[in-house]
Amino acid sequence: MSRVTQLITLSIPPEMDEKIRELMKKENRTRSELIREAIRRYIEEKEWEEIYRYGEKKAIEKGITEDQVEDIIDARRK
Repeated sequence: MSRVTQLITLSIPPEMDEKIRELMKKENRTRSELIREAIRRYIEEKEWEEIYRYGEKKAIEKGITEDQVEDIIDARRK
């Protein structure tokens, strides 16, 4: 039977390790849970940045200003 997770080795500075230990105690979570959540959030942030850049590029191509975006969305929802 194969693993459903991948084991990795990670080096971090002692100060970061201390912060992680504090969060582990405070949130009653494992180190792995905290690090997985941090990586998951980082990935989501990068995906949203990519979506934003795409939207910004398309707006520029169509001559839409940032001020007009909300009006366009509102009009589309009606």
